[in-house]
Amino acid sequence: MHREQYKRIVNFLQGLVLLAIETGIFAYVWYGKYADVIELPFFKRGNWAVIGMYALMAFLFTKIYSGYKIGYIRTMDTVYSNVIAMLCTNVVMYFQLVLISRHYYSASIMVLIMGIDVCVIILWTFACKRIYASIYPARNMIIIYDKYSPTFLMEKMNSRKDKYNVTKAINVNVGKEKLLEEISRYDAVVICDIEAVMRNFILKYCYKNSIRTYVTPRISDIIIIGSDEMHLFDTPLLLSRNQGLSIDQRFIKRAMDIIVSSVGIVIASPIMLICAIAIKAYDGGPVFYRQDRQTINGKIFRIYKFRSMIVDSEKNGARLAKKNDDRITPVGKVLRNLHFDELPQLFNVFVGDMSMVGPRPERPEICEQYMKDMPEFDFRLKVKAGLTGYAQVYGKYNTTPYDKLKLDLSYIQKQSILLDLKLMLLTFKIMFQKESSEGVENDQTTALKGKK
Repeated sequence: MHREQYKRIVNFLQGLVLLAIETGIFAYVWYGKYADVIELPFFKRGNWAVIGMYALMAFLFTKIYSGYKIGYIRTMDTVYSNVIAMLCTNVVMYFQLVLISRHYYSASIMVLIMGIDVCVIILWTFACKRIYASIYPARNMIIIYDKYSPTFLMEKMNSRKDKYNVTKAINVNVGKEKLLEEISRYDAVVICDIEAVMRNFILKYCYKNSIRTYVTPRISDIIIIGSDEMHLFDTPLLLSRNQGLSIDQRFIKRAMDIIVSSVGIVIASPIMLICAIAIKAYDGGPVFYRQDRQTINGKIFRIYKFRSMIVDSEKNGARLAKKNDDRITPVGKVLRNLHFDELPQLFNVFVGDMSMVGPRPERPEICEQYMKDMPEFDFRLKVKAGLTGYAQVYGKYNTTPYDKLKLDLSYIQKQSILLDLKLMLLTFKIMFQKESSEGVENDQTTALKGKK
């Protein structure tokens, strides 16, 4: 507990070292290659401003992509996040350099900086991970559950042996005395879907005794998280507006959708042409796949995707793609891994069927199946469906519907223009992560576990 107090300082110092090295590399190159050769050279403070701008962009991009979260995300994810952040930083800085100098310089020097940055990031990540692990080893944890088995959650948490070590699961029905006796033996507690009265009792006990507590939130918890605090009286109030964005915010969001989708269509046009040629050349079938999906207030629209499966892939009924699905063509595997099959949805965004950010649109027949077990699943329809969003960024293709609902509600309760911009930037990160497009198990037709 004594060491826990200094965790933020340790993370801050580690991040500061990386930022200083990255900025130092750029400063060395700037003074050696650019400062004296641009058309209108800066004075001393002008050079400092350029270097400071580089440091600021590097910090912001790394922050957005969670590159400083040593000990929170996996080692290779940390490397990947920092590489993506520095790629964005160096690309932006190159175009800034072009504007400053009024001359198109070769990008080879910026490529060299990027190469050095990658080497530094790899060394920094592994060194920091080792330091962090020695100071903060994995916690010994216990899961408390009620009706539903916690095995699936235990497997997920124990897949991060560097951070979690869940060694025991105990049912809440053993009684308060036994629970408190067991809790006192562990470093942290995981509360997994238990009734409110007992959950409150455990939470208050852990709070009183400064025991770290993890809670799997319920739908009502997420609604409350998005509430505003009110202090009009001497009694605190939480206000949940439940009305979404204001009129001016909706106008800005729609304008942003039109602008971003237009730019995306222009930039992605060569890629889409190559995709179309490859699909047609493989089996001569149709290039596009059209399908009914649901959006705001249950409205049905036709979504467009590049066809990644064989023709008539659903002649035996609707089902999600499974792992190693033999219906997916070789061309389709590449498109799905890179998420290029979803590029035509930019046209859906442009015409207003979808937004750039929002809950992933589901098929009506699959929504009906989910709502039999979760009537709250249609809460996702309070906003327009999106090309990307919370569930797409923080979840996976085969994320369970209940977890997907919680992720989507987290977005709905927190949505803002700044959050939309952040999620769009994070989408670039997950495009090249294969696990984000991982299919459901072979015995599943939907993402419901155990549902055939």
